[in-house]
Amino acid sequence: MKNRYYVLFLCTANSARSLMGEALVNAMAVERLRAFSAGSHPAGQVHPVTAQVLERAGLPTTNLRSKSWEEFAHSSARKMDLIITVCDQAAGEACPTWPGHPVRVHWSIPDPARVDGTPEQIQEAFTAALKTLQQRISQLLALPLETLDSVAAKSCIEQLGQKREPSTNPLPCP
Repeated sequence: MKNRYYVLFLCTANSARSLMGEALVNAMAVERLRAFSAGSHPAGQVHPVTAQVLERAGLPTTNLRSKSWEEFAHSSARKMDLIITVCDQAAGEACPTWPGHPVRVHWSIPDPARVDGTPEQIQEAFTAALKTLQQRISQLLALPLETLDSVAAKSCIEQLGQKREPSTNPLPCP
């Protein structure tokens, strides 16, 4: 039985959604989960609106940085237990072979960095992405990860990324 699980959030640019996932998990699950994020083609910087939205939500941003998934793919890297892709493009890319063979799932979240519009509309898109991630991570934390085998964990965690009405279609997981 593990007392801490390691999660890697992946996206192409690692400038918005994956960084939000990292910040949320590290704030919400200090004892149980530890999160990291990376991108297949990192932007090299945190999107400025990502930083604003996270700070407004009271989440720390000082240690966040846009980085390549190669940092986590070599044999001496920390072994992840769970890899969550949060953008459709990264989910379809050929990923490295991850040390430890972690559970891989996909949570499709629209890219707020691609939204064109007024500053308010852009801010709303980033806030919506953060809220979606916060809801899914809250549900992830409710799962009894220590009692699930990798097949059950994959199924349950993947279902968290499905669009559904919580009151009419609850998760069939323990």
